[in-house]
Amino acid sequence: MRIGLPRRVFSQVLMMQLAIAAGVAVLATGLFLAPLSDQLDDQAMRRALAIAQTTAAQPQVVEDLTGSRPRPDGPVQAEAERIRKATGAEYIVIMNERGVRWSHSNPAEVGKVVSTDPSEALAGRDVMEIDDGTLGRSARGKVPLREADGDIVGAVSVGIEYDSVRDRLIHSIPGLFAYAGGALAVGALAAYLISRRVQKQTRDLAFSDISALLAEREAMLHGIREGVVALDRNGRIRLLNDEAQRLLTLGPEAIGKPLDEALGDGRTTDVLAGRATGTDLLTVRGQRVLVANRMPTDDGGAVATLRDRTELERLGRELDSTRGLIDALRAKDHEHANHLHTLLGLLELEMYEDAVEFVGETVGSHRATAEQVTEKVHDPLLAALMVGKVAVAAERGVSLGLSDDTRLPDRLIDPQGLVTIAGNLVDNALDAAVGSPDPRVEVSLRAEGRAVELRVRDSGSGVAPEQRQLIFTEGWSTKEPPAHGKRGIGLALVRRLAERQGGSAQVDEAPGGGAEFTVVLPEALTEPDLAHAEEHS
Repeated sequence: MRIGLPRRVFSQVLMMQLAIAAGVAVLATGLFLAPLSDQLDDQAMRRALAIAQTTAAQPQVVEDLTGSRPRPDGPVQAEAERIRKATGAEYIVIMNERGVRWSHSNPAEVGKVVSTDPSEALAGRDVMEIDDGTLGRSARGKVPLREADGDIVGAVSVGIEYDSVRDRLIHSIPGLFAYAGGALAVGALAAYLISRRVQKQTRDLAFSDISALLAEREAMLHGIREGVVALDRNGRIRLLNDEAQRLLTLGPEAIGKPLDEALGDGRTTDVLAGRATGTDLLTVRGQRVLVANRMPTDDGGAVATLRDRTELERLGRELDSTRGLIDALRAKDHEHANHLHTLLGLLELEMYEDAVEFVGETVGSHRATAEQVTEKVHDPLLAALMVGKVAVAAERGVSLGLSDDTRLPDRLIDPQGLVTIAGNLVDNALDAAVGSPDPRVEVSLRAEGRAVELRVRDSGSGVAPEQRQLIFTEGWSTKEPPAHGKRGIGLALVRRLAERQGGSAQVDEAPGGGAEFTVVLPEALTEPDLAHAEEHS
C-alpha cells in the first residue's frame, strides 16, 4: 500500500517546516563537527610542539645528550620520562643528529634510530603533524635541539595520542546533539504555530484545492461580462478584470495604485471608494453609463461590480417613451369622455355652430399645451408625463405649468428615475394645491452641465419647518392611509432615487406661500457626444 503525502495545507506545511528544521539542525551539526576535528587536531599538535620546545630549552638535556651514551637508565631517558609524565604526553623522544634515540616511553627503543624522518627538525625547522609511529597514530611536534652557540646537536619529538583527541571529539558530540535537539524542538514549535496560522488563513484547504480555486477565479473574473474591482484596506486597486479595465478605461498598470490616483476625482471614484453609499448607484465614466455596487470584505477592503447600461439606454428610452405616452393617454381618458359627452349633447340639440367652436377650442388647447411642453422638455418620457399631468391638473381645477427657465435636453442617464421623482412631486403638489384660493403648481426643469435641477412649487399650505425632514421618511404622512394600502412612500422614494444618483432632495417654503420641493441630480445627463451616438445608432 502506497503512503502518500497529506493533502491538507496544515499537515504539509508542518511536515515541510519540521523537515527544514531537522535538515538545518543536521547541517549545522555537520558544519560544526567538521572544523571541530581540525581544531582539536591543531590544538593537540600545538600542545605537542610546546612540550617539545620546553624540553629543548633546558640546557641540562643538551649536556646529557652530548655527554652520555643512549641507555634506558641514562640521564636523558630519566629527564624525558619526568617531563612526559608531568605533561601527559604519549612519548618524548630525544635524538642526536643521526636520529638515534636517547629517550623513549618504551625503554627497549632507546639506542635505535627513529622510525620517522627527523630531517626537517634537524635542519632547524619546527614541525607539527599527525602521523603513525611505533606507538601508533599521534599528534606530533618536533623541534631542533641546540647547544648554547646555536649548533644543532639533535632534536626533540613529542607525541600526543591521537585517540585522546578523538575521545575529546566524541565526548563533545552528546552536548552538541543536545543543543541541536533543543533547536529542533524550538523549530518544531514554531513550525506548528506557523502551520496553525496558515491553516486558519487557508481554511484548511489542500494546495491542489487552492490552486484549482485560483484558476477558476481567474477564468471567472476575466470571462464574465461584468466589471470587478477589488480594493485593499488602504484603498489601493489589487484586482481589475478585463471588463472593468474596459469600462473604466484603465490598463493593468493601474493595479497597485490608489483609487483616487488611478481614476481621479469624481462620482465614480466616490462610489467605488464607498464615500457614496447605496445599491445600484449610477455613475458616468467617460462616455459610459455604469451601475455600481460595492461589498466590503473581511480584511478591510472591498469588491465593487460594474454593469454597463450604455448599450441598453436607447432601447430603454424608446420603451419608457411608449409607457409614458400610455400613462398620458390614460390620464386624459376621463377628460376626453367628458368632452365627447358634451359634443354629443350639442349635436343632439342641433347646436352645430357651438359644437364646431367647442371642438376647435378643445383641440387648440391640447395642441398648445403639448407644443409648449415639448419645446422646453426634449426627453419624450418627461414630456409625455408633463402633458398627462396638465390634463389631470385641469380636471382637478389646478393650473399646472412649466416655468419660463425650463430647459431639459434629451440626454438623461435614468429617465425612468426622473419620471418617478417628478411624478411623485407633482402628484403631492396637486393634492396640496386643491382647495387653495388660487390653486396652481409650477414645475421647473433645468440642466447645467451634466446636472439637473427639478423644482416643484404649489400654492398649498406649505410644510412646517419641524416636519421638513420627517416627510422624506417612509411611512410618514399627513393624510389618512387608504384601506387598500399605506401612505408615506412617494417622498421617501424621491429621496432614495435622488441619493442613488449622488443627488439630494429637500423642501422649503415657496415664494408667496406653499411648498417648494427641490431635487438636484449632479450627474443626471450623459455627455453630448454619447447622446448623439445613441440617436444615430
